[in-house]
Amino acid sequence: ITMPEYVDVIVPRGGKGLIARVSADARVPVIKHLDGNCHVYIDVNADPEKAVRIAINAKTRRYGVCNALETLLLEATQANALLPELKRQFDAKGVELRGCEQTQAIIDCAAATEEDWATEYLAPILAIKVVANLDEAIDHINIHGSHHTDSIVTENYSSGRRFLREVDSASVMINASTAFADGFEYGLGAEIGISTDKIHARGPVGLVGLTSQKYIVLGDGQIRES
Repeated sequence: ITMPEYVDVIVPRGGKGLIARVSADARVPVIKHLDGNCHVYIDVNADPEKAVRIAINAKTRRYGVCNALETLLLEATQANALLPELKRQFDAKGVELRGCEQTQAIIDCAAATEEDWATEYLAPILAIKVVANLDEAIDHINIHGSHHTDSIVTENYSSGRRFLREVDSASVMINASTAFADGFEYGLGAEIGISTDKIHARGPVGLVGLTSQKYIVLGDGQIRES
C-alpha cells in the first residue's frame, strides 16, 4: 500500500479495521467504503403495502451485507399506520427493534441511542426513527448516514426527485429496496467493490470503473495558433 511504483489502485475488501488502516496509510489510490449505514424513508405519500414490503426486504434479505437497511425513517402519520404491522413482520423474523421516543409510544421496542443512528449493525437489529417530514429525513440521512445507499418510498414525484437530488449518497433510490445497490444488479458485471468516495469511482465498481483513459492524437504537422 506504500508502493505506487508497483500498484495502481487498491480496493480493500474486509472488515472496518482493515479498510481504515489501508485508507490511513496508503500512498496508492484507494477505492473503498467504511460503513454501509443505509436508510429507507417512508414518506407521507408512500403506498403502505409497498413501504412494508421494501422495508422488510431491505433489512431481512441478508443481514451481513453493506446494502442492508440499518435505520428506518417514517413520516409521523405513516408511523402510526405502519409500525404495528412492521413490528409484527420483523418480530416474526427475529429482528430486534430500537426506536426513538415516538416509536416507543406506538410499539414495544428498546430505546434507540444517538449511537444507533450511526451504526452499521450487520445483524438482525434495526433502528427506527419517526420524523416530521421530508426535510428532517434528508437532514438525518446526510448527518448520520455513510453515503452508501438510501431509499425513499413515495408516490409523490416531486418528493422523490428532491430526495434523489439532496441525499448525498452513492446510490439513491425511489420505491426500491436498498438490496439493489450491487454491481451485478446495476449491470456492471462482477462487482469489485463499492465506493462512497466522490473521485474516481462512486457506488458499485465494475471493471469499467477501474479503467483510465489515454488520449491519442494523430497529426500531420498541425500546429495550434491560439
